[in-house]
Amino acid sequence: MRNLKLLKSLCSSELQGLGSPQCFSVRADTGSLLVASQYSITEYDPRTGQVVSEASLTADNFLPEDGSGAVVGLQDLAELESVCLATAGGDVVLFSLNTCQFECVGSVDSGLTSMSWSPDEELVTLTTGQETIIMMTKDFEPITEIRIHQDDFGEGKFITVGWGKKETQFHGSEGKQAAQRKIQVQPAAGWDDRRPRVTWRGDGQLFAVSAVCPQTGARKVRVWNREGILQATSEPVNGLEQALCWKPSGSLIASTQRHPNKHSVVFMEKNGLLHGDFTLPFSKDQAKVKELLWNSDSTVLAVWVEDMTAGEDGSFNTCIQLWTVGNYHWYLKQSLDFGRDPQKAPVCVCWDPEHPLKLHLVTRSWTSITYDWGWTTERSPGLDATDNASVAVIDGDKILVTTFRQCVVPPPMCSFELQLKSAVNQVTFLCQPQRTNELAAFTANGQISVYSQDSREPAEKTADEFRIVSRPLVLRKTFSVPALQDDPLALRQMLWLQDELFLGVSTGLLPTTSTLKMLHPAQNDSDALAVRSEIEVDGVVVSMVHCSQSGTVALQLEDGQIRKLLWDCPEQSVEDWCDSTGCKMNFPVPCVQMALCSISGEEYLLGLTDRSHLYAGETELASNVSSFAICNDFLLITTHSHTCRCLQLSTLSVKGLQAALASIGGQNDETLRRVERGSRIVTVVPQDTRVILQMPRGNLETVHHRALVLAQLRRWLDDLKFREAFECMRKLRINLNLIYDHSPKVFLENIETFITQLNSINHINLFLTELREEDTTSTMYPRPESTPVQLPPASGLKVDVVCDALRSAMESMDPNKFCLSILTAHVKKTVPELEVALQKVHELRENPPEAPGAVNAEEALKYLLFLVNVNDLYEHSLGTYDFDLVLMVAEKSQKDPKEYLPFLNMLKSLELNYQRYTIDRHLKRYRKALFHLSKCGEEHFPEALQLVKEQKLYSEALRLFTTNSAHYKALSCAYAEHLVEQQQVEQAGLLLWRCGESVGALQAFASSSSWRNAICVAQHIPLPPDQLALLARDLAEKLTEQRRYSEAALLLDQYAKDCEEAILALITGAVWEEALRLTYMHNRQDITETNLKPALLEAVNTQAAFLEAQLATFSRHRTRLAVVREQKQKARLDMLDEDGPDCPDAELYSEASSVMTGSKYSHSNSRISSRSSKNRRKAERKKLSLKEGSPMEDRALMCALGEIITTVDKMREEVHNLLKALVLFQFDKQAEKLQAAFEEALQTMETAVPEVWPEGLQQNQAPITGPNSTANTIMASFQQQQQRPAASQDAELPAPPKMRNGVKWKLTILK
Repeated sequence: MRNLKLLKSLCSSELQGLGSPQCFSVRADTGSLLVASQYSITEYDPRTGQVVSEASLTADNFLPEDGSGAVVGLQDLAELESVCLATAGGDVVLFSLNTCQFECVGSVDSGLTSMSWSPDEELVTLTTGQETIIMMTKDFEPITEIRIHQDDFGEGKFITVGWGKKETQFHGSEGKQAAQRKIQVQPAAGWDDRRPRVTWRGDGQLFAVSAVCPQTGARKVRVWNREGILQATSEPVNGLEQALCWKPSGSLIASTQRHPNKHSVVFMEKNGLLHGDFTLPFSKDQAKVKELLWNSDSTVLAVWVEDMTAGEDGSFNTCIQLWTVGNYHWYLKQSLDFGRDPQKAPVCVCWDPEHPLKLHLVTRSWTSITYDWGWTTERSPGLDATDNASVAVIDGDKILVTTFRQCVVPPPMCSFELQLKSAVNQVTFLCQPQRTNELAAFTANGQISVYSQDSREPAEKTADEFRIVSRPLVLRKTFSVPALQDDPLALRQMLWLQDELFLGVSTGLLPTTSTLKMLHPAQNDSDALAVRSEIEVDGVVVSMVHCSQSGTVALQLEDGQIRKLLWDCPEQSVEDWCDSTGCKMNFPVPCVQMALCSISGEEYLLGLTDRSHLYAGETELASNVSSFAICNDFLLITTHSHTCRCLQLSTLSVKGLQAALASIGGQNDETLRRVERGSRIVTVVPQDTRVILQMPRGNLETVHHRALVLAQLRRWLDDLKFREAFECMRKLRINLNLIYDHSPKVFLENIETFITQLNSINHINLFLTELREEDTTSTMYPRPESTPVQLPPASGLKVDVVCDALRSAMESMDPNKFCLSILTAHVKKTVPELEVALQKVHELRENPPEAPGAVNAEEALKYLLFLVNVNDLYEHSLGTYDFDLVLMVAEKSQKDPKEYLPFLNMLKSLELNYQRYTIDRHLKRYRKALFHLSKCGEEHFPEALQLVKEQKLYSEALRLFTTNSAHYKALSCAYAEHLVEQQQVEQAGLLLWRCGESVGALQAFASSSSWRNAICVAQHIPLPPDQLALLARDLAEKLTEQRRYSEAALLLDQYAKDCEEAILALITGAVWEEALRLTYMHNRQDITETNLKPALLEAVNTQAAFLEAQLATFSRHRTRLAVVREQKQKARLDMLDEDGPDCPDAELYSEASSVMTGSKYSHSNSRISSRSSKNRRKAERKKLSLKEGSPMEDRALMCALGEIITTVDKMREEVHNLLKALVLFQFDKQAEKLQAAFEEALQTMETAVPEVWPEGLQQNQAPITGPNSTANTIMASFQQQQQRPAASQDAELPAPPKMRNGVKWKLTILK
């Protein structure tokens, strides 16, 4: 739905020569024009108006001096820096552009009628006066000479097997006679020059020749390959004319055909068969088509037309039409009418080989004109809901208008057509709020037609009873522009600024300047537009854009410079575009599309180049943009990676916009969505969610971009428009949780408004059923960064809060009307309140509501069965103990009455408590079952005890019986047995003791080594003294095995009365002071000499040996850790210095890599499953191996060193007690030696802590610096500090141990 817009035109009339131009070519490298006449060849630069070179063709007798000769072909050969031309006399001449010398490279006696070079300039074809084709190489070596007219069809001759013949096909209403009817072709028209036309396919593999057949006198098209072998001959086409041009993309050959009732451009395939056409806007004998010309990218077809009948002055009107195709429809986009002046009529026309939309022509008076065209989409610029999102498409003398707010009509259809009297060249919409649907059309006859909305009362339906969706615009006024009648295309880039104020651009006094013209109605003629003011611009203006909000008009010059037009002030002027700091802003390169927008409160001009670069002033935002549009506060772009982005401009800076467009986008990125390949934005409906995209073929697609949808929903929810938001979310499949999550507090405060606006039971139920606990504003639909976070209410879960609030509101408003929604609110809670819902259904059955339209019990139950599984509902109804309710649910289910009736009858026959026990047991509600069974009497206690044992309900059961009852004692004994099985023997003993089972309690305490409780129970029984002493010895033996020597000694001394064994136990446990106390208390000083002193000396030797071993191990691990760290550092430096800072494996080598440390161990343990804590610990132990070369040897060494330090540090109290005992018995030397050794060990370890655990090791490794570092290693280390997260480590670094330096263990009396 794009139009062709004239960006600039360059008209140069400085070139003058003898005769008239006959052939025309464009030099691709310099852009200069090569023009050949019957006298000379001239190279001319239209930009400077200078003749680069000129040479006479008559001086060397290539053409006769009387001007009767003709040039039939002209081609620029860039590789040879020459021009090849062919004359009608038969000469092929090379003209050197460097030396301006001619060289005749060949001559044909019969003369030449045309010359055509292949697109790759490797081959040239010449058609001779003898109706032959000569093919030569670029070095003019002949390849072949063939006759044009051949009887054979060619190598591509069709093969049929009978049923495919034309005679056997169906001919419709024409009947079978059509099979035998032969096509009668008429001879070529009288105005046909009867010269062969040659055209090449874009890849240079095939060329086609259109020539007049000698037998029929009609034209026929033949296709040859580059070897000169005939491929195909066209079918007989009556009225085929001389124009011929092969589409560069290679699919079709274009020509023209005159029908009895119309004039058409027809297309042929390479096999000669017709394939489509379109009708020219002329009557049968009104005009003749001189040439057809495809542009280089096959998007525009130029049709060069001349009237067949002369005017009153005997001259002919000439016109060039530009056609494009979309969705299989051909649109006439531009019509260049050159009038009847023969001097202004073009004699040579061609497209630029480098710039697809640049058209060159030369008139008979040697004036050269260059037109630069650009694609544009004419869309209404409104930003409010009154704008219909109109798009205007030019199609000859019609404007096809589609209003996308009302309907999406696929082209070539439209909402309505506007018929004008002449071909339309430009369309512009009014840039005024509330009136942006009005448009103005600038036509080829120099008039501006203004269309506005009909002010009459609109009809709702047509006469055919069709509803009117889009009302067409009506013609309000037609203005003539007298100053532009002679040359309508002199006005370009038209803008409609105000009601009757137009702005246009025309060529300035100099070719490098432009003139801005402000047009408004003339004072003496309101139907004519006069120039109110003119503003000269130093530069060629190629585009203009107007912002309806700010009123700014921005201009772009051909070199990308930006200017601002001050048009709404008394002194109109043009100034440089400056940013907020006063710096000038220009586009680095010219842009083909522009738009004004506000980014972070500052006005910017966005521009898109033909190379897909999007700029905001001088800043490049993206480099793969295929189209963009500004709507309200959003920038929408489509990219060549087939995505559509939508970004909110008010929340982003230019750098933020640049970063957002460069990002890939996350899973829930609302700004990004995929679109079909080649999609372009046509328009965006303002204050809506619709984006209209057009595919390459021309068909339309409407997408609701997630960013626009969410922005619109947030506005509606902020304005409490719940119904609009709900309808949009339901249609576009947006999670309904957003209604609450957007602003929980506002929703709960306006919940009655929500219910009133929805006013639909089904919609409320749908909302309730979609409720989830997740916050969609943090998962599915993240809030914009500038939006404040809405905190949900602190009380309760989200689903429960919403369900309760809605239920409460509906019950207060109309419980009968909202009955089903109330049931849904009960069922959808986190813990479904099915019993409450069933009870409400039961109440409806008991007391049917009398209100009209109220829901009865049957409907309510049926709805509940839709929400809840029928078996679950049946079970819950059974749990209410209401058999009427159970029967009501069972009847609605698919259950067989033979299944549930016997069971219900059996239940009804039972006693109430036992009945409820049976129901609860059936429903596996064992706690309730136990409660009801406890009320059933003595005879059911064994059953209760069995239930307690099966379901392990001991604690619940004990609460149901009195503490002094037999049932309580039986339950306690059963509980104790269960605790013994669970290895909780001491707790079992407590239960048995409190319920009076002292013997069992004594056994439990004795087996669990709870000696104090055991002694208490034994004395409570009471046990005889000998048995008590025996019990004490048994308990002391168990305590000794558990290394609880002090407690064992207490039992032996106080209850077994064996002081010697008690003292020996204390000596064994190194409890020196207590052993000494008992020795003197029982007057057993002999044990001091026999046992205590030898034990002290043995303890000294043991401790000294242990400390020595620990120190040796500590020193060995410490040395190895330094070696491992040095190896890793060296490996990392080598790797980084070799591959540089961008090495992808730099992170790997910063860790404990087995590759660089020469390890044969792999990281296979990193994938060990974490099924249990035991497995995890085992895996960690295997990872942290102390074997040399293991992957994490350094961390294993750190763990081992930490364990040694902790072990030695814990010895402080033990060494202190031993030193005091040694000093007491005058073992001073041994004490001094032990104290010195322990102090040395502590100092060594304390000194090593900073070395083993350097500062900052727990975070990330420090950047590598130092004399051994290079620039690469330092840069890479700094990058890794930013990139490597702490959680990426394979195992956590062990923390340094804390030493208890505050514990005093040394003796001052020792040196």
